[in-house]
Amino acid sequence: MIEIIVGTNRRGSLSEALGNCLIDIYRKSTVEAQLMSLQDLPPETFTPDAYQEKPAKVIEFTERVLCARGLVVITPEYNGSMPGALKLFIDLLPFPESFENRPVCYIGVAAGQFGGLRPVEHAMQVFGYRNAYNYPKRVFLANSYKVIDPEKGIMDEEISSRLFEQAKGFIDFCKSIQIGRAHV
Repeated sequence: MIEIIVGTNRRGSLSEALGNCLIDIYRKSTVEAQLMSLQDLPPETFTPDAYQEKPAKVIEFTERVLCARGLVVITPEYNGSMPGALKLFIDLLPFPESFENRPVCYIGVAAGQFGGLRPVEHAMQVFGYRNAYNYPKRVFLANSYKVIDPEKGIMDEEISSRLFEQAKGFIDFCKSIQIGRAHV
């Protein structure tokens, strides 16, 4: 199963609309995928107590991460970086097993011209620190409000094609890592 992590807890985000489109892209590539939306995390996730006493939804999401063949992280750009909710979620996951040797793919979403380059690079540093296998073919969606429609999906054929190619490559990347794990 590929877990598609929507890296914001903002309701009705373009990142979530994109995540729903990605489920279809992965299914067309004959791989099961599901959405993990940080907006589903309860408010107590954002208290200091969550580090010791994890909310049930965090435990559920943790199990899904640990069972995933690969993770696709969609991160919007908030103030030049990834959203705090995404960083907190990463911090709540067990170390090192959550990302150790796990393939991770990235998509940046931003209203600006750089398409979420900064938050993707920040996320890659964090996941790399946690020993994930960072898939190098990233996709950046500049002017996201023109490219993604919450009702109609991806409105740009070139972007849709890039996302499909990324998904195909990521599926192969995950398979190659799984084969490598079997020989260890």
